[in-house]
Amino acid sequence: MNANGNTTSSNGNGHGGSRSIPVNWERLARATAHPLRVSILEILGIDGGRVLSPSELSMELQIPLSNTNYHVTELAKAGLIVLVRQRAVRGATEHFYTLPEALPKVEAEGATAAEPAVV
Repeated sequence: MNANGNTTSSNGNGHGGSRSIPVNWERLARATAHPLRVSILEILGIDGGRVLSPSELSMELQIPLSNTNYHVTELAKAGLIVLVRQRAVRGATEHFYTLPEALPKVEAEGATAAEPAVV
């Protein structure tokens, strides 16, 4: 662990091999500290990875959309979920997210082909 609280893991188990992206454990802990964020991650991970909007997540979790939007934004900032597409809905933009690990499945199913993400 370095002075910034980051560690580097080369092959997922912390032993030998090539260099990988540093993990900021404090950032990861803060991003997943709220139980709602853990629930969002669990829902997105069902069936090998789902693509859902905050609106869809709020319906599944039965919580206000504003709460869901806040926590989805924080998870995205932390890199724990990724934006895969957007679409215009009644003058607003609906965003769709998935887990980074699910991107190969999402791309294979063509979820990003019709409406590429504009970040």
